[in-house]
Amino acid sequence: MEQPKLHTIDDLTGRSKEVFRLLVESYLNTGDPVGSRTLTRSLSENVSAATIRNVMNDLEFLGLLNAPHISAGRIPTESGLRLFVDGLLEVGDINTQERKEIDASLDSPDDMSAVLNKAGTMLSGLTQGASVVLAPKSEAPIKHIEFVSLAPDRALVVLVTEDGNVENRMFTPPLGQTPSSMREAANFLNAIVAGHTISDLRHVVEMHVEKHQRDLDVLSQQMIKDGVAVWAKDHGSEARLIVRGRSNLLDDGQSDEDMERIKSLFDDLEQKKDISEFLDLAEQGEGVKIFIGSENKLFSLSGSSLVVSPYMNADRKVIGAVGVIGPKRLNYGRVVPIVDYTAQLIGRILRT
Repeated sequence: MEQPKLHTIDDLTGRSKEVFRLLVESYLNTGDPVGSRTLTRSLSENVSAATIRNVMNDLEFLGLLNAPHISAGRIPTESGLRLFVDGLLEVGDINTQERKEIDASLDSPDDMSAVLNKAGTMLSGLTQGASVVLAPKSEAPIKHIEFVSLAPDRALVVLVTEDGNVENRMFTPPLGQTPSSMREAANFLNAIVAGHTISDLRHVVEMHVEKHQRDLDVLSQQMIKDGVAVWAKDHGSEARLIVRGRSNLLDDGQSDEDMERIKSLFDDLEQKKDISEFLDLAEQGEGVKIFIGSENKLFSLSGSSLVVSPYMNADRKVIGAVGVIGPKRLNYGRVVPIVDYTAQLIGRILRT
């Protein structure tokens, strides 16, 4: 027999809706299968456990519940969780303590890169999930470049953009570097790159180095090429994905199979294979989005859920996103306002 399809929660009868709501809320709270006897203690009407079992069987037939083990307990399916989130989830306002914690974490004079890193750490700690923050690619014109020697085989190239962001990259400088070659390299770059974006950087520098090779010390030439290469390779037009709190998912009492799936998820994230997919998810309409399990290819292998919200610049253009990854039994009602408030706060910081 073909399984009937539900379009909204209102397609369920009153009793079925109440049983379904109580079962999902219990599952989200404990993570355990829910039995009929547990539900008899919570229902508004006095009915037998046998009656509730019949309702649960009907909900299972509709594809909203399943039994993970031989026991009578049921858990919601992904379809069931989606129906609950769309029709029954109660999302309140962020509480005062959480608001203060978020404000304190992001209230600093640091550059935007530091703010986004802090946002990831804060979201992970506050929700006990893994956080993901998509930082926008930097297309602001360059204001200044500096080289800093850290050791004979290690140096830092620091880049300041006209919008006040400060970012840096570690690289291996040419052997025999001297303070003089570092100064010459920085002076040369600052004379030609001002007003250009990072995307322009490599082409502009290569063109000028070739033209002025005779005027540049050999070490200075190599310093310039090596320093610019780390920006071109790691930046360019790429957005940056910040992931925090991996251990929150890995230590969540998962089975060996779940652990492997979650590790696969983080491997994909760390290799930045799905950054465009992540931003596409956030841009699907306004406000917070909830994706459960296999609803999107980014998280289908891990059986995880994603709560994500975009943030916008002064032109109301979506330039990045923040989100929380957790198990499918994530406390959606609490996480949604936290993610929403964080995204709005980042947008306000960007616009100041």
